[in-house]
Formats: sequence, structure tokens, C-alpha cells
Amino acid sequence: MNEILLGVDPREQSIPALVWAADEAVRRGLALRLVVAVPPAHYGLRYDALAHQSALRLRAESAIANVEALVRELHGGLRIATERVNGVPATVLRDLAAHAALVVVGSRRLGRAAEVFSESSVVVPLTARAACPVVVVRVPEHAAVHPPTLVVGVDGSPSSQAAVAFAAAEASLREARLRAVWVWPPSLLAHDDVDEGLAERRRLLAESVAGWAEKYPDVAVSQEVLRGHPVEQLALASQESLALIVGRRGRGGYSGMRLGSTVHGLLHRAMCPVITVPFPRRGDRPGDPAWADRSRSRTTDRPWPVDPLGTGPPRPPRGTVGREDDPGPSAGSPER
Repeated sequence: MNEILLGVDPREQSIPALVWAADEAVRRGLALRLVVAVPPAHYGLRYDALAHQSALRLRAESAIANVEALVRELHGGLRIATERVNGVPATVLRDLAAHAALVVVGSRRLGRAAEVFSESSVVVPLTARAACPVVVVRVPEHAAVHPPTLVVGVDGSPSSQAAVAFAAAEASLREARLRAVWVWPPSLLAHDDVDEGLAERRRLLAESVAGWAEKYPDVAVSQEVLRGHPVEQLALASQESLALIVGRRGRGGYSGMRLGSTVHGLLHRAMCPVITVPFPRRGDRPGDPAWADRSRSRTTDRPWPVDPLGTGPPRPPRGTVGREDDPGPSAGSPER
């Protein structure tokens, strides 16, 4: 948990995602690991398949070298590690997330069908299944707005409690204020008592954020209950925010299809980076920044299980380095 993981897209790297990841690594005192995944070919040992795979590797090497050069221009003293891995990108990043403090990716804005079923999809399956918070950067943060503000969506669920914990720690790191928002959808019942419902939700919101102002006395916390559709209201709240932080309610599923509808909608509509926070594992303390004590900078090329569904064998030990003569993924594996 001592590094920020940045997924490098060899087709079109997101500069806002690169800048966000590098800045966050500096804020937290962590190393930045740049990872590019080379998807497997599925034509066996045919010449055209081998040529295609070779082209993908060259493009991946060029992309990660360019990203590393840009990061070093931004932060010359930042500890950087680079890694090229053979495997489906979403699966590679999902598995590496178990050892990271954060995973940062850009967004290609794929269509709904492509993002669910295509192996080009990274954002949805990664957001649905990663063990650590995932930052999706479609647009830059609103750093010029004062006071700097982080928005956290709250609904009283255990996942939103994890999001509040992360958001409070992040606000302290950034010297920003924290805006906790509870969105109350309009009721279809004509006899709904608006005043009573509003008072109840204000009470629940206060309980959800209780204690964090004391733990982080430098963070000013505001509380709001808004009526409307959660995606619409939180997207509006994101327009002048550094980031929008939400808990992940879905447990994953085929390619992330069970990702919560609110989170899924915000990945498309939020006007700032979106951070999804999973329910913490036993013994974890969500939101607490870690301190990296290792400095590594190397490029590895090792095979990865071809497992877009996340049901295959566990990843190899972190010290395993593949060889250029390694056969890599087996014949018949799907191609990106």
C-alpha cells in the first residue's frame, strides 16, 4: 500500500490522469508506479498474430517511456517504477490494486455496450472490483476554485461511511473543505411528509460525518440534503470540486455490470475526477495516507492470467520477471 498506480493507455494517455496521479503521489509521499498492459493475441503462433503482438509491445514501451518523461518533468524527485505486463488491462490493474493505495486511470468514454462487454473497457470493471479506491479522471479537477472543495456522497450505507473516511483524510491532505451531500429522491407517495423526511435525513447525515471534524480539525465540513436524482445532484455538485468521492455498493460481477447505478452514472456525468471507495477489508483504515519506504524504477515484462472475469488463478509473486522467450498467454485467449 505504498504506491500510487497509474494505468498507462498506449492508445491515448490521459494527461489529466497523469497529472492527478503524480500530484497525489507527491502529496502522500508515495512512489508512482506506471503500468501498461499488453493484451494477448488469440491467433496462436500464426505469423500475423506474432507481428501484431510485437507491434503492441513496441507501442506500450513507447507510451510508458513518454509518460515517465512527462512525470519527471512535473516532479523531478518523485520515485517512479515502470512495468509492462502481458494481460487484459482491466484484470492486470485489478490485481495490482490489491497492493496499491490508489489506482488512477483516464477514460476513453466508450459506449455503454463497449464499456460492459469489450476488453477495451477498463473503467467499469476496475471500478467495480478493485480492492483499493479507484480514481477516474475524465476532466481536470477545479483547482482554481476557492475555497478548494471535495464533495462526498452520503447515504448512510457502510460503503458511504468508507467514502466519508477517505474524503476526510483527503481533504486534510489537500487543505480543502469537505462538502457532505445526501441526495433524497422525490417520493411517489402523495402523503409523504417532506418536513419529517428532511429532518430524518439531516439527522442521518450528521451521524454519518460525526467524529471526522474532531479527527481532522483542519477540515471544515458542511452538510447538505438535496432533493432530486442522485446522479443529477451529485454531478451538479461536482462542477466546482477537486473531486467527487462515492462509496461502491456493487460487488462486481461480469465486467462490472453490478456496479451501482449512481456510481455508473457519475462516471459519465461528473465534471471532476471521481473517486470510488470500496468497503474496507478487515484491518484496513480507509483514507489514511501511507508513507512509501521503497524506491524502485524498473521495467518488467511478465505474463498475466488472461482473466477478464476475475475468476482465474492468483497473480504471480511480485518479484517474478518474465523473459522475452516466455510463451506468454496461451493460444485461444481473447484479443483486446
